[in-house]
Amino acid sequence: MSLNLAPDEPAAAQAPAPAPARTAKAAATATATEETRAPLTPSALRTVVRELAEQPDQWIHLVRLSTEERWYRRLVADDDHEVWLISWLPGQSTGFHDHGGSRGAFTVALGELEELSLGGPEQGLLIRRVPAGTARAFGPEYVHDVRNTASGPAVTLHAYSPPLGSMAHYDLRAGGLVRTSEEGPEQW
Repeated sequence: MSLNLAPDEPAAAQAPAPAPARTAKAAATATATEETRAPLTPSALRTVVRELAEQPDQWIHLVRLSTEERWYRRLVADDDHEVWLISWLPGQSTGFHDHGGSRGAFTVALGELEELSLGGPEQGLLIRRVPAGTARAFGPEYVHDVRNTASGPAVTLHAYSPPLGSMAHYDLRAGGLVRTSEEGPEQW
C-alpha cells in the first residue's frame, strides 16, 4: 500500500469529516435504548476502532502530518461515543492525561507507539510497545502517556464513550502523578 500523507494545516481549520456508516457489529454493542444510552464498554470501543482500522478507505485520505503538534480530526460524533483520527511524527507525545471519566480504546493503524502508565506501587511505571494492529482499551479512571518513539510517523484511531467532555493533564513526579491543568472541547 502506498501512502501520500500531505503536510498539515492547523487542526482547528479542519472541517468535520462525514461519519462512516456504523457496522452492524458496532451498532449491536450499544445495548441501551436511544433515550438512555449507557456508555459503551471498553471492549465495545476496541471493536469500533479495530473495525474502522480495517477500512482505511474511510480515513486514510484525511491523514495529515504536522511538525508543530499531533494532528487530529474527529471522524464520528454520536450521542454515546466519538472516534478520532490522530497522526504522530517521531517525538510527539500526549503527556500524562486522563479522559474526563470517559471509557476509551485506541488502535495503531500505521507505525508504532509507546504507552506509559502507572501500574501501582508494586509495578511502578509500565512501558508498553504498541505496534500496528494492536488495540488498547481502558476504563474511565485511566491515565496514560502515549508517544511516538519510533523513527517514522504513526496513525491511530481513538474511540471514547461518552464523548470527551474534558481531559486533565499530569506531571509524573517522584511521589506519583500531579494534576497540572485541564482542557475541554473548546481547545480541540
